[in-house]
Amino acid sequence: MQPIEKEVIIAEKAPKAIGPYSVGIRAGYLIFTAGQLGIDRSTGELVAGGIEAETKQALLNLQNILESAGSGIDYVIKTTVFLKDMNDFSRMNAVYGEFFKEEPPARSTVQVAALPKGGQVEIDVIAILAEAHGV
Repeated sequence: MQPIEKEVIIAEKAPKAIGPYSVGIRAGYLIFTAGQLGIDRSTGELVAGGIEAETKQALLNLQNILESAGSGIDYVIKTTVFLKDMNDFSRMNAVYGEFFKEEPPARSTVQVAALPKGGQVEIDVIAILAEAHGV
């Protein structure tokens, strides 16, 4: 059995990792991302505007990582959403739905005690490469 080829994803338009991890890994036809906060790449800080703004920025960051890897938001098959407060679920969900309009991916959503940088939401995804779909 041959080992699966693994490649670290470099995403110039997404925030750099804030610890000893990669923002994304391609393994075969799958892409696994690290959790993304609502961090603005240009400032390195969370965007202002609350849960909606942080959710949108986290998803934009993920989109940039996926595009750098040869994929995109339409190829996401699984997401995990970490919320600081489950009472923010409906507001997060409204923004999330703007990115995943048709055939949304499978998703888990959990409440956590805290997130890095005092964030309100963190999202990670598993996606397939566009070329796996013949694109």
